[in-house]
Amino acid sequence: MREEERAVLSFQKLPNLKTSHSSLSETTHHRKPLWRNAQFSCRTRSAGNNGSFVNFASVSMAETKEDERNEFAPSLAQLMKHPLAILAYVPRDAAIFTAGAVAGAAAKTVTAPLDRIKLLMQTHGVWAGQESAKKAIGFIEAIVMIGKEEGIKGYWKGNLPQVIRIIPYSAFQLLAYETYKKLFRGKDAELSVIGRLAAGACAGMTSTFVTYPLDVLRLRLAVDPGFRAMSEVALTMLREEGVASFYYGLGPSLLSIAPYIAVNFCIFDLVKKSLPEKYQQKTQSSLLTAVVSAAVATLTCYPLDTVRRQMQMKGNPYKSVLDAFPGIMQRDGVIGLYRGFVPNALKNLPNSSIRLTTFDFVKRLIAASEKEFQRIVEENRHKQSQDASN
Repeated sequence: MREEERAVLSFQKLPNLKTSHSSLSETTHHRKPLWRNAQFSCRTRSAGNNGSFVNFASVSMAETKEDERNEFAPSLAQLMKHPLAILAYVPRDAAIFTAGAVAGAAAKTVTAPLDRIKLLMQTHGVWAGQESAKKAIGFIEAIVMIGKEEGIKGYWKGNLPQVIRIIPYSAFQLLAYETYKKLFRGKDAELSVIGRLAAGACAGMTSTFVTYPLDVLRLRLAVDPGFRAMSEVALTMLREEGVASFYYGLGPSLLSIAPYIAVNFCIFDLVKKSLPEKYQQKTQSSLLTAVVSAAVATLTCYPLDTVRRQMQMKGNPYKSVLDAFPGIMQRDGVIGLYRGFVPNALKNLPNSSIRLTTFDFVKRLIAASEKEFQRIVEENRHKQSQDASN
């Protein structure tokens, strides 16, 4: 072998080099080139010496398949023939965000009348504000009251701010849940029950905090007959009560939404996962699973929802959550904590079912589109390889 053809191994000290114990053969989720600084220990032997340990640095790049994906990407004709593959060009997070927004808006609009009835039942005692006033109204009574005083449109009063709120709320919540699940995975990449509950709770609180002022505006517009527009409500609150009024009841809201979303999402995931594989891919299974998870979560967490609604009202007599619970029970009894439960359950079951079923369907659609895209890439690569060999 000639001198210039010999391979030479050299050692060189690199100052300020950060070390890592990561394997050089790792690959990233997005198949991008991976660079890692690695630290090794090497034993050397010499005459009269048993050896010593020294460190040296190495940099390696993992192979990437992005170039192959781009080189053999489907043609326009192939995409027209297999339209599902087009979805693979949409970023996964963007697809989930959009699906959550559309599903949330549709679900809220369909169930808006039940939500309006529930709010009146929850807050009528506080809104009346007088000893002589009737403390509570029933389900049928609330339906008649809205129809008599406001007509058909009254059942959808406050729905616009609700839809405006639910679009980012639902989108952030579902996207945040997927993000938090990745953060709470264990070393074995598995997600425990506690991890699922924590992911759901964090997702619920994140989306609630971001959209809370819109929720307060929607409540005031829905229960106060003096207001006609969301802008009117906002300006009145800002002028008379200040900026803090947009966050009345935030504490109990976070406390109520965290366990609700945690229980709802966790049960949905676990029940769906426990089903036989052939049923996991069926939309009907997602729908029934969502109904069960929403029912359990609603029954468990509803009292906290009643507390937060009453604390959002102007002039409410409660200073804290601990003050509100005994106050409601003293005025209306234990049943007072469950005022509006029937319309809320009737609203939440289809609402949650639509959202979770749509979300689950979109995730499966995204996975299917990626498989279809990759199948076409492999097909094109194989075809080019055959043409080259011929």
